[in-house]
Amino acid sequence: MDRKDVELKYRWKMEDVFESDEAWEAAFSELETLPDVASFRGNLNTAEKVAAYFAVTEAYEQKLMRVYLYAHSRNDEDVRVTKYSAYVAKVIGLFTKYGAAISFAEPELTALPEETLRAFASDERLKDFDYYFTRLLARKKHVLSEKEELILAQTAEPMSVSSDVFGMLDDAELNLPFMMYQGKRVKLSHGLYSVIMSGKDRDAREKAFRKYYFAYEKIIGTLATTYFGNVKKDIFYKNVRGYGSCLEMALSEEDVTRDVYDNLITSVNDAAPVMHRYMQVRKKALGFDKMHMYDLYIPLVENAELRLTYEEAYELVLKGLSPLGEEYVALLKKGRDERWIDVCETEGKTSGAYSIGVFGMHPFVLLNYQQTTHDVFTIAHEMGHSIHSWFSNGTQPYAKADYKIFVAEVASTVNEVLLLKYLLRTSQDTKLRKYLLNYFMDMIRTTLFRQTQFAEFEQEAHAMAERGEPLNKDNLSELYYSLNKKYYGDALTHDKQIAIEWARIPHFYRSFYVYKYATGITAAIAIADKILSEGKPAVERYFNFLKGGCSTDPVSLLKGAGADLTQKETFAAAMKEFSDALEEFESLS
Repeated sequence: MDRKDVELKYRWKMEDVFESDEAWEAAFSELETLPDVASFRGNLNTAEKVAAYFAVTEAYEQKLMRVYLYAHSRNDEDVRVTKYSAYVAKVIGLFTKYGAAISFAEPELTALPEETLRAFASDERLKDFDYYFTRLLARKKHVLSEKEELILAQTAEPMSVSSDVFGMLDDAELNLPFMMYQGKRVKLSHGLYSVIMSGKDRDAREKAFRKYYFAYEKIIGTLATTYFGNVKKDIFYKNVRGYGSCLEMALSEEDVTRDVYDNLITSVNDAAPVMHRYMQVRKKALGFDKMHMYDLYIPLVENAELRLTYEEAYELVLKGLSPLGEEYVALLKKGRDERWIDVCETEGKTSGAYSIGVFGMHPFVLLNYQQTTHDVFTIAHEMGHSIHSWFSNGTQPYAKADYKIFVAEVASTVNEVLLLKYLLRTSQDTKLRKYLLNYFMDMIRTTLFRQTQFAEFEQEAHAMAERGEPLNKDNLSELYYSLNKKYYGDALTHDKQIAIEWARIPHFYRSFYVYKYATGITAAIAIADKILSEGKPAVERYFNFLKGGCSTDPVSLLKGAGADLTQKETFAAAMKEFSDALEEFESLS
């Protein structure tokens, strides 16, 4: 439908950000005059001066983020409207200018003696920045001089070429072929491939699988060189900044300890037998003599979808998340009733779903709601992000409000797990129970096991390059194929094409990012279990996490909520949830 035909109650209320485009333009015009920070250059050596500098930059940044929010969101309502894409471009340009203007500050602060930085961390005038200075101390030996940092900053654009080339190849020049699908000759795309892989037509799945990977195979040498370029970029920064490994550098940026990463890899490897068993169960349930890689995404239970209107779906989410208490449910209602959410799919609207929030403003959620089980869970997921932002922004000062990416998927996944367990508790229909159990197992398979497989691939690929081994299409594909066999076992036919799956994963160009999905779902399962078993005390601990923002390291925040990722037991508990779901699924078969 056209956006103008959507009822007002289903459209987010961007007027909460700016009343009109004219108001946005006036605000943007004011921001084009950058804050006067030149007087601070060379003078960030006392608590008084530093506090004054942060006061100036914070005031500007909060206004800048608000104009970005409006431009970004209006653009996503209809990407065909060039006015709003121009707004986005203008804001991004302003970000660049502002970033250049303040680029002197962090190197200048880092160059201060350790005792001065420690004094800043405990100074009352800088109490909002205590964690910032703690992290600055930890990074001190890795930050270079102002001149060197300026040079490094200028490498950002050329160093992103590998990612840019991959994006161009993957999005525009992959040359995906045509195929017959549902009686029509259609051109494969990434989106259509996903649709076919989860569809019933096995011949279409096999055809799409082989054609899709053949397109990658034709340029696999280029993709290998491109990925190697990305790894070499990481090694360059690791060497320049003096880290022991690329992994150490990535973990340091998130303030995550190495034992968390190691626990993840070890625990998932230890749990391989239960995944292999699930593959056997899938194969039996599907009735295949051989189960191929293109058989992994079809549901084991058909015709058990939750087909609910948006209103019905939202009421179900309210019930499912009721263990989080009245305050949480009231916020969910507030978000719906006060139009935080853009619900309907419309012409030109950006696809998918997300939550976006900035300090001093309630969050917004973009949906493209359809009557499917997945979309019901998407409501819970995106509102989890939003309420996390609501509590973090409402509790923490600006300097500590923006939580780390490491914990970004926890609140959203807690909501999904609570909703699923509510449905399992209240459903008497065997078919629906089996469908939900399958949904839960595949959530764990794709988010915990699969992302850990990716993480292990990244770790070993970087280690190979750090040892001086050149990465190429052969050793990368051999590495990936061996991991695929290890993770999925003998019940699955490991089609040779899957060896080059690594070449199509865009997240590999954001090195050591994927493991956060796996630790996120692990933590979410642990927290949800405690909420359901302990009640109010666990909810209070969880709310402390939601309100924690970036007040300390993310591992400690999760530990306080009941998910200690420094202990293997936390990962083992998530594996047990998977095993228990599998046992119940088998008992119902």
